[in-house]
Amino acid sequence: MEQNNNTRRVISLLVDNTNGVLARITSLFCRRGFNIDSLTVSATNDPAVSRITVTLRGTEQALNQLILQAERLEVTRQIFELDPDKSLQRELLLLKVECDNQNRAELREISSIYKAKIIDLSPDSMIFELTGKPDKIDAFLTMFQGYNILELCRTGVTALERGGKHQHMQKPAQEVREAQLPLPGTHCH
Repeated sequence: MEQNNNTRRVISLLVDNTNGVLARITSLFCRRGFNIDSLTVSATNDPAVSRITVTLRGTEQALNQLILQAERLEVTRQIFELDPDKSLQRELLLLKVECDNQNRAELREISSIYKAKIIDLSPDSMIFELTGKPDKIDAFLTMFQGYNILELCRTGVTALERGGKHQHMQKPAQEVREAQLPLPGTHCH
C-alpha cells in the first residue's frame, strides 16, 4: 500500500565538500518534481564531507527513485531516509513579536511553557529563541497567532540517527554505487 503523497520525509546526504554540490543536489530534487520544505547544509567530522538534510513530501516509490538517482551522482557518498522514530530531528526558530506593558507577561508565560529563551527585550518587541522538534516549533508559532509577529526565521530540520555508527555509514561510496540497479527505462551495456 503506497503512502499518501503528503507524507513528510527527511533525507540525509553525505556529499563531497566542493563548490557546486548543493546546486547539483537541489537541481536533481527539482527535476524529479519534489518541493523542498527545508534544507540545511553543515560540516561533518570529516572536512572533505558535508551533510545535507532535506525535508520534503512524497510517496515511498517516488522517494526510492530519487534516492537511487542521487546515489548515482559522483558527489554523493551516502544518502538515506531518516526514520523519525530512530533519529533526532531539530530546528531553530528566532521569533520577533511586538509587545507592550499589557501583553509582555503573557508572552513570557508562553515562552516559559515551551522553554523558549527570550534573547532580546526592547520597549516595543521581544525576540524568542526555540530549539526543538518541528512539531514543537509549529505548536509554539500557533500560540502567537493573536499577536503581531514582526519577523521570524526558521532554520529547517537538521538530524542524526540514534545509536552508534550505522550500516549505511560503513559502506564506501563506490560500493553503494556499484550495488544499485539501473534506473527504470535505462539499459546496461
